[in-house]
Amino acid sequence: MKYIHSDPDILGGELVIKNTRVPLQRILFLLKEGYNFEAIHEEYPHIDKKVLAGALDELEQIAERTLHGSQTA
Repeated sequence: MKYIHSDPDILGGELVIKNTRVPLQRILFLLKEGYNFEAIHEEYPHIDKKVLAGALDELEQIAERTLHGSQTA
């Protein structure tokens, strides 16, 4: 993965945006709460917009693989 990282030594292995300690779960929470992309970037201005968008795209790919994998199992 280019934008997502998991390491047991960083937040107990939670998925984070690579080279940060920002958990993707937090980003998803903000989206659920109605934050748009710009508002999330304002919360985390140290994360480049391209990196933030890439992390969300990768998370979408993970979800699709998980869904498709569970349908065939």
